[in-house]
Amino acid sequence: MFLLSQKPSIADHYLAELRDVNCQKDRMRFRRNMERVGELLAYEMSKTLTFKTEKVETPLGTAPCRSMLQPIVLATILRAGLPFHQGFLNIFDKADNAFIGAYRGHHINAEEEFTVEMDYITSPDLTGKILVMIDPMLATGRSMEKVYHALLRFGIPAQTHIASVIASPEGVQYLQQRIPQCRLWLGAVDQKLNEQYYIVPGLGDAGDLAFGEK
Repeated sequence: MFLLSQKPSIADHYLAELRDVNCQKDRMRFRRNMERVGELLAYEMSKTLTFKTEKVETPLGTAPCRSMLQPIVLATILRAGLPFHQGFLNIFDKADNAFIGAYRGHHINAEEEFTVEMDYITSPDLTGKILVMIDPMLATGRSMEKVYHALLRFGIPAQTHIASVIASPEGVQYLQQRIPQCRLWLGAVDQKLNEQYYIVPGLGDAGDLAFGEK
């Protein structure tokens, strides 16, 4: 697991503005900060990927350069994930893309447990590729697990990465147990989930803050 906030950096400033109720009034800034955190996590992720060396022709000769060896697919949960997704796409600009409509459904018992509904999915072939699953908030982890298994019908990826801006300890543990072969890339891990399964202190509803209330 990689944690962006583990060491002081400009990422701390972006995360602070994402959480700040006053800064959240500026939707454009909120979306841009989501994008920035995506760019930083994508850059850090790139350090772990495999590259090949090629000769590139310049105006004055040739230069040995590295390029990505395996193709990448960025898979994003709509709609909250779109600005975060754009940050990854800014870095992995040749990546293919998958999109999934997944959300909390109806409550199933008095303890406020809920179903995970998924009504839309589109993806390229994932066989042998690097799959990066993107969702800004990792709360229970149940949506991400369901999306992962749904995506496997498009092929088995060579690697699976999961990226979130803010996660709960419970969500991290859940995914580490259910998808042990994946690697997590996180901006910050917060204190806990509350009784309604929202991250505390978190930042609120990322989709509403980026695009307006539903």
